[in-house]
Amino acid sequence: MTSRERFLSAVACQPLDRPPVWIMRQAGRYLPEYRALKAKSSFLEMVKTPELAAEVTLQPLRRFALDAAIIFSDILVIPEAMGQGYKFRDAGGIAMDFRLEDQSQLDRLQSQGVADRLDYVGQALKLVKTQLAGEQALLGFGGSPWTLATYMLEGGSADDFERSKSVFYSNRPLFDALMTKLTAALIEYFQMQIRAGVDAIQIFDSWGGILAGQDYAAASLNWIREIIAALPKGFPVILYAKGTPSQLTDQAFSGASVLGVDWTIDLGVARKLVPGNVALQGNLDPVLMNTSPEIVTRETTRLLETMRGSNGHIFNLGHGIMPQAKLECVEALVSTVTNWK
Repeated sequence: MTSRERFLSAVACQPLDRPPVWIMRQAGRYLPEYRALKAKSSFLEMVKTPELAAEVTLQPLRRFALDAAIIFSDILVIPEAMGQGYKFRDAGGIAMDFRLEDQSQLDRLQSQGVADRLDYVGQALKLVKTQLAGEQALLGFGGSPWTLATYMLEGGSADDFERSKSVFYSNRPLFDALMTKLTAALIEYFQMQIRAGVDAIQIFDSWGGILAGQDYAAASLNWIREIIAALPKGFPVILYAKGTPSQLTDQAFSGASVLGVDWTIDLGVARKLVPGNVALQGNLDPVLMNTSPEIVTRETTRLLETMRGSNGHIFNLGHGIMPQAKLECVEALVSTVTNWK
């Protein structure tokens, strides 16, 4: 069985001898080869240059026995392609070129044609697909409409998301108009990724957990449902919504094939909350990658034992790998999973 077949079997909740493994944000600053490339090219240059994006995507697979590659890109390419660019602040975080204030600004943002303007992502996907030669799965991704909207409405990274929530509560016509545009753009973008050969799409609802529980559906999940419904029937979609364990049951009926789970919920408990035909992805605490191989091996084994006998598990971290992660800890994680019986 190839790694790609193993990954797709886990998505379909079929019995396996071990779960497939990949790591969210698996390419990045913890890799010396990434840092060497970053010294020559900016992050945005790497994202927008297909050959560089493909190289960064493949770097972790050359080091570790991972079962899937996720394309190197950024969720904010969508607002940029619509007409609201972004950059990185010197002190850290994201700064959008402007803060979305009113309907007139929103009217100038274009959702149609984003796939053409993001063709560099499609080119990178095709390059990676060729290199993988059917051995590993290839994942595309994008942000959820709500998560993208927070950056657009706040004007960048935020601490309390006060303005995003205020627009949702006090100016629902503007909020819904923005979400409609983002949803249309994401549908077009994901369809392009599927044409380029991805085996699954992951939707990152990174800021879903900041919403009041009773508002999660209206502000986020209903728009995600609309996206999934517009994709080819049965195409694998992984929904990762950080900080939303109370929403797992509703997310299970979103049309997603897999739910990514953060580290704040016991994965065995999550398995009981989710129907058996929906796979789970997760959920080792990323901080463990900064400790020691012995600790990583112990905690990885404990998580694997929690899921013993359960079909439909993709081993992953509960969020993205940190820049200070140790290579020997990543190797311990991957080795423990791939050798587990």
